[in-house]
Amino acid sequence: MSGSKKLPDIERLSKTVVRVLGQNPGPYTLQGKRRFISLLQCMSLLNCNTGTNTYLVGEHNPYILVDTGEGRELYPVLLRDALLDPTSTTHADQPHISDIILTHKHHDHTLGLPSVVSILRQLWEERHNSDGPPYQPPRIHKFPLHTPYAKLQTVVDMLKAMPGTYVPDPSGNVFHELSHGQTFPVTTSAADKSSSVLEVLHTPGHTADSICLYYPVEESLFTGDTILGHGSAIFEELGPYMGTLQKLVDFSDNGLKFGPVHPGHGPYVEEGYRQVKMYLQHRVAREQQILRRLETSPPTGHESWTTWALVSKIYAEFPRELWESAASSVDLHLRKLETEGRVECLGGDGKHTEWELAPGGD
Repeated sequence: MSGSKKLPDIERLSKTVVRVLGQNPGPYTLQGKRRFISLLQCMSLLNCNTGTNTYLVGEHNPYILVDTGEGRELYPVLLRDALLDPTSTTHADQPHISDIILTHKHHDHTLGLPSVVSILRQLWEERHNSDGPPYQPPRIHKFPLHTPYAKLQTVVDMLKAMPGTYVPDPSGNVFHELSHGQTFPVTTSAADKSSSVLEVLHTPGHTADSICLYYPVEESLFTGDTILGHGSAIFEELGPYMGTLQKLVDFSDNGLKFGPVHPGHGPYVEEGYRQVKMYLQHRVAREQQILRRLETSPPTGHESWTTWALVSKIYAEFPRELWESAASSVDLHLRKLETEGRVECLGGDGKHTEWELAPGGD
């Protein structure tokens, strides 16, 4: 699908899924840190105007909210409109949102939390006068992160200054820790509610704390930034990311099938399983290209292959202005291969790092 396609600010995707855009358009809303931009993403996202996707899941309130955007002023206004949709059933004695699930740590998915919890309290107070039932704030869930992340800590500090707008965990922490396989019930009028759940899948790679959410009743997957609606995804570590892609392929091959993907950025992907396999095949093919090139003699005047020399050969048919981004991707592949004992680093720095095949490594 085209990255330049304008998505509606609010769109109902199914009976129980509504997408609300985070109002933070631009190519860098998909990328976190610039050094992790992939070549294909540079090419496909130059005209991106979608920003971060957030999702309301449920047939009626209380809903589950997946991600919160990055705190743009218009987002809580749109979220309010989505929650007050007159075509949806509303249970006045229940909160609008019971749980907020964050797919990972990045600011374009988490910085919206303070404004979200504020608007939820405001909506409750508008619905009930001072004699009404006490407010039921949401629980906020995230997979644990074992290394500090400053922008996330900023959000935590802001929320700690807003008592009563969220339910802390039993230890008083802002986030309730997610675990692989954990499930959340989704509101439904169906008699059989067993498949109306969101199941947490730990899918590291984009970040160490990245998760996907499997929705069996629709055989769909909420993927955060692990799988995008267009272009190729980006990652902090390639080894775990390729392991995640294989995990998702195996997940579907073992009978827990998923079709549609609801990504963290970009349009809905109807053939999500096919997209995952394409991502994996692309990474495996790139890895093989690098290994085959290392089997050949380095360029004239060089004793070994550098990252930049590999890029100049592998991406020779692409515009040169994209090579810097391609070098980041190639470097991540080489670091993965080094960890696996298949290549050796001979020294150097950045794109001038020198490499050779490890003895018996291929």
